[in-house]
Amino acid sequence: MSTFLELGLKEPISKALIDLGYEKPTLIQEKAIPQILSSEQDLKAFAQTGTGKTAAFSLPIIELIDEKDVNTQAIILSPTRELAVQIGNNIEEFSKYIPELKTVTVYGGANIEQQIKQLKKGAQIVIGTPGRTVDLIKRRALKLGNVKWLVLDEADEMLNMGFKEELDNVLEATPETKQTLLFSATFPKEVEAIASNYMNNPVEISSGQKNQGSDNVSHEYYLVTEKTRYPALKRVADVNPDIYAIVFCRTRRETQEIADFLIRDGYNADALHGDLSQAQRDSVMEKFRKKNIQMLVATDVAARGLDVDNLTHVINHKLPDQIENYNHRSGRTGRAGNTGVSIALITKKEKSKLFPIERILNKKFIHTSIPTGKEICEKQLFHLIDKVENTQVNESEIETFLPSIYEKLAGLTREELIQKFVSVEFNSFLSYYENAPDLNDLSSRENSRGISSNENMTRFFINLGRKDRLNPAKLMGLINEQNIGEKVEIGAIDILDTFSFFEIDKDFEDRTLECFEENRPDFNGRTVNVEITKTDRGGGGNRRRRGSSNNAGNGGFGAGRRRKEGATKVMSNKDREFGRRRSDSGKTRKAAEGFGRKRKRA
Repeated sequence: MSTFLELGLKEPISKALIDLGYEKPTLIQEKAIPQILSSEQDLKAFAQTGTGKTAAFSLPIIELIDEKDVNTQAIILSPTRELAVQIGNNIEEFSKYIPELKTVTVYGGANIEQQIKQLKKGAQIVIGTPGRTVDLIKRRALKLGNVKWLVLDEADEMLNMGFKEELDNVLEATPETKQTLLFSATFPKEVEAIASNYMNNPVEISSGQKNQGSDNVSHEYYLVTEKTRYPALKRVADVNPDIYAIVFCRTRRETQEIADFLIRDGYNADALHGDLSQAQRDSVMEKFRKKNIQMLVATDVAARGLDVDNLTHVINHKLPDQIENYNHRSGRTGRAGNTGVSIALITKKEKSKLFPIERILNKKFIHTSIPTGKEICEKQLFHLIDKVENTQVNESEIETFLPSIYEKLAGLTREELIQKFVSVEFNSFLSYYENAPDLNDLSSRENSRGISSNENMTRFFINLGRKDRLNPAKLMGLINEQNIGEKVEIGAIDILDTFSFFEIDKDFEDRTLECFEENRPDFNGRTVNVEITKTDRGGGGNRRRRGSSNNAGNGGFGAGRRRKEGATKVMSNKDREFGRRRSDSGKTRKAAEGFGRKRKRA
């Protein structure tokens, strides 16, 4: 393996890397740095999370950039503000011995006027989220006419978050002579489309097989019911006393609820999601990096850019809607040569979702039994004993107290002293798990019934589908245009041939119906019809729409007032069709972190 100097980086950069503890380049760095230094050809690079891709594209740019020219020469786009800030900090560290080189990081949620002032002072490198970058271009505060390098970092996630329009706008503002560098942890067909549309005969390099998971991560799944999902999570935490983990949830509400449960049960936990202010997010992430938080509960979008080493576990409280996101999640552990475990908590019905993930990872999930109370108590007990055995005694601090302590405990034998000590520390675990049920028995009445996973969501039917050229991004845009409200939680989107379904926070149920009825939007010449779908146990469902009532005689929807409870018509077989069929890559999307441009501006 080469050194950074041997890769062609000048001495000030190598010196900064040595200060940071960088000794040898990673595989992606060893491949990408010489390629960018020696060629102006576009580059398409696969790099798993945690392989050092920020240095792979930023170091050669720092090497080649003209620090005497204050114009913006490199624009780096990232999907979230956390990742943008991280990249900006990294570049400042890499270039600390090149004082003329200036970087500015721009993102939503921060004062745009302050960012404009920074840009006016001059910055050779600008790092930004797509939404804020486009805003600054439109305000003519960010001029990209002299850009030599455009970096698309986490390109797959930018597409997942619906930033294609923003990418188009940025590309229009950059010269055709620029070099485009695309880095992605997974390469779904949408990212391949970016490469074909935005890049000119790109060179392709990889730090591993495309979309394949890290060899340092093992993948396990636990079978649960909705009722036992959280108790299973708790047992995973209890059987791993030194756990340092991210718990991934699908929605902001679910994220906060799980974090609250963990805190209530005595764990050092906190939540990271889109409802937090930037200051709150920064505070949570700083505590997590310092390990003051042992378990961070997060949404996919909020966890983007969270660069933390030594994670022992990634726990999927719910599997992601986009299967490629599983690779992003699991890649947060098993970094820097360490091993890690990625755990999925799934129901029997969700088991089929593992197969496409296994194909992407080229790895098999291992079915693991949920720990029993006895197993947890044994593990916690010996962890306690190991901790006592390895504790360093500071005699100078306690020697004045020892005579009194010896006198007080003089009547106890060695065995009695050990038993009492263990009981003081351990009685709470013994009591909690004394009669704990076996959560692996999914047939038991105690474990089988639970709250619906969609209890906080209302499911809507819309009379548009793939044949109308509808996809999740277009459906999101259609919903955004109705101005339902800010920070509306959106759940799964299911695109079928002639109709589709989407979920919205149940608190906005009536408002959604009102907006669609008042606005009466059309899509590609078709009048849009949106109705509530209530799925029943048999896989069918009921629908209702504002201003409609059931007409039992003709099976249609009458023109009368909407009836209150249960006065809805049973659907044809559309819900059943949904139950049998699986849609394509547009089947679902992860919960949005807000609405419209407020959602997109990370």
